[in-house]
Amino acid sequence: MSGGNDMSAVEQALPIEFSETAALKVKTLIAEEENDALKLRVFVTGGGCSGFQYGFSFEESVNPGDMEIQKEGVTLVVDPMSLQYLVGGIVDYEEGLQGARFFVNNPNATTTCGCGASFAV
Repeated sequence: MSGGNDMSAVEQALPIEFSETAALKVKTLIAEEENDALKLRVFVTGGGCSGFQYGFSFEESVNPGDMEIQKEGVTLVVDPMSLQYLVGGIVDYEEGLQGARFFVNNPNATTTCGCGASFAV
């Protein structure tokens, strides 16, 4: 076994990734709110044009069973129900012609829609 295999095992330990870009934006937004207790919650709800949609909110609380992922001194929180749809995905942030947004790059989504917030599995 090579050291490279060990590294990939460590990288795959988390079921969902939190990009550095997203973490730094969360850090900036939390600083603007002046509330270090805030965390970014990502969740999946029914609805949207493809069956499910992503949601993001800032919350202080963490519920029992929630997964917490820390990066750049901030925390991403995912509930167990949503996590099953997000395994292997990456929570990211972008600024472009359509505005600034958090989004999920989700390999489980079989179809998505133009808004990028709705998907089907």
